[in-house]
Amino acid sequence: MSAQVSSSDDLIFRIVKPGDEQIIVMYFEDLVNTAILNECIIRPLEEMQDEIHAESIANRVNIGGITRTNQLTEVARQLVDGQAYIFREKDTYGILCNIEDKATRGLEKAETESLVFGPKISFTESISKNLNLVRSNINDPKLCVETYMIGTRTKKKVQMVYIKDIADEENVNTFRQRITDLEIDSIIDSTVLSQMIEDNSWTVFPQFITTELPDRLTVSLLHGKIGLLVDRSPTVIIGPSTFLNFFESTEDIYMRWNMGTFLRIIRFIAIFFSVLLTPAYVAVLTFHYEVIPSALLVSLGQSRSNVPFPPVFEALLLEFVIELLREAGARLPTKVGQTMGIVGGIVIGQAAVDAGFTSNILIIIIAISALGSFTAPSYAIGTAVRMIRFPLILMAGLYGGVGIMFSFCFILIHLLKITTLGRPYLSPIYPLRFADWKYSFFRLPYQFLVRRPMTNHTKDSYRMPVEKHKKKKDVDE
Repeated sequence: MSAQVSSSDDLIFRIVKPGDEQIIVMYFEDLVNTAILNECIIRPLEEMQDEIHAESIANRVNIGGITRTNQLTEVARQLVDGQAYIFREKDTYGILCNIEDKATRGLEKAETESLVFGPKISFTESISKNLNLVRSNINDPKLCVETYMIGTRTKKKVQMVYIKDIADEENVNTFRQRITDLEIDSIIDSTVLSQMIEDNSWTVFPQFITTELPDRLTVSLLHGKIGLLVDRSPTVIIGPSTFLNFFESTEDIYMRWNMGTFLRIIRFIAIFFSVLLTPAYVAVLTFHYEVIPSALLVSLGQSRSNVPFPPVFEALLLEFVIELLREAGARLPTKVGQTMGIVGGIVIGQAAVDAGFTSNILIIIIAISALGSFTAPSYAIGTAVRMIRFPLILMAGLYGGVGIMFSFCFILIHLLKITTLGRPYLSPIYPLRFADWKYSFFRLPYQFLVRRPMTNHTKDSYRMPVEKHKKKKDVDE
């Protein structure tokens, strides 16, 4: 056993002597529940008076989950997972008892994905609690759970969840193959796992949604998607995920359809402005003065009269300062970070204008661009939008409007080439599926959401009977 488990002060070998026999109970002190250990294992073993052997020990121990094994590698792996191993030297095998007591936190409010409407509860680091939340939301016998142990050095439990008669079998097989083909010493978190199984590792655009909201996973499973739960991770992977899925929020579902559509359109417009507004400012001031209205040209000239730098340097400098403020605010404690962001932005912005480093108009444009990137419900896609803004600004400063169009076309072609689990990333734009636009670009009333999204290639395509979805609900018919 010493060859399998390194010598450690918290590895306990406890000897129990019922009569003339000697039983050894082995466990890691910090990983097991000592109350259950003493009450359900030690005390019953001390009170044994009949013939003692491995099977009688298994029948005597008051633990639900026990496993009989004589493999040292299996024993070593289960010990570090919080199990206790009971064996007698004369027996050919011993008993593994699950009495783990790992540190977990209770169910709390979501931090990174805040909502006004809908459930506020979030996933935790306990995979059993997370699966309990999923089954509580979807009490369907067709909900399938497949468990995998990933990692050669640190085994991490990964569970794939999907609804068997809805999810596409090809998507399930692709997920299953990519998980089982992984050969790595350890998986730290679900976000790390998503990077290992994604189609393209070089792009800045995320290909899997990671969420801490159980209701978002519930909606995705009912639409034919697949979820991955990772032990000790508070986020869940959802796939296949298209580009437009990252701009959807479960809050759109809880609101009335017209409100949800309005907010979704606001997000798309905000992201469009976030990407193109600052490069357009640089291109216009550098190459295309003729497109500026004469009334605005005077105020713009006065604002830039004291700025010695070209527009491209001015824009890149301010964008870099905004990113510094955002990163500093995220790393500092909550109250200090909020104060740092507000005070730092006001002080630095005013000081930069007074010192002649930038103009007032660019401050407004940079602020609108920053706000636009924060409207995305997904933090990952918001970061990707902020990243692509820098090369766009540089191309605008070098080649003007031509540089912007070239960069925009390059990004569009890149998005067309990306796949997620082998499915098109830009669906339902490419391939064009107008029927799925009611799930992506806007939201229709529920009586029109009869079919599930075609993008997911679901087995059961209908969410409600076709002949009843338009039937009137009046009680006096």
